[in-house]
Amino acid sequence: MIGVLALQGDYSKHLEILEKLKISSCEIRYPHQLNEINGLIIPGGESTTMTDLIERNDLHNNIITFSNKNPILGTCAGLIMMSRSVNDTRVKSLNILDIEVDRNAYGRQVNSFRDELSVSISGKVENISATFIRAPKINRMGRDIEIISSYNNEPVAIKQGIHVGLAFHPELDGITLFHEYTFVKQFNEKSHAA
Repeated sequence: MIGVLALQGDYSKHLEILEKLKISSCEIRYPHQLNEINGLIIPGGESTTMTDLIERNDLHNNIITFSNKNPILGTCAGLIMMSRSVNDTRVKSLNILDIEVDRNAYGRQVNSFRDELSVSISGKVENISATFIRAPKINRMGRDIEIISSYNNEPVAIKQGIHVGLAFHPELDGITLFHEYTFVKQFNEKSHAA
């Protein structure tokens, strides 16, 4: 069972992707629900609002604890929330990915765009269309960060351990690649290794 943080943002599109992949899913709003899932998606949205709602629902430390053993996929604001630090003091990040990010670095909503990306994941390369909406920019990365896609020589999709962070919105274009990798392929690889 994969949970989608459903406090704010485009969480319903992630639920549609999981349904397409035939992965059981549910909306997550409270800490006790984290006990019922094996992975979590932190969707796009507004990171300052998300910070407020995560705090209000007592999810901050609970998500951090959850991330120690379970994979998390973060898209756009989700990537911001998963970072070590953000260039905005209103955002209380979760320190799951060893990166520093700049909110809205690609511009405001009117500067949103879609472009082709080459993604190197799970031993193969795939080309996808990616939608960037007020996208964050990764300014600094720790040595354990693996870049799985770049745009104009800037990392826009990264992996650290079992966690994946994206500066764009695959769910808006019906792209299943990242959800499948984070919650199916990694799990299968771990099972075979055991």
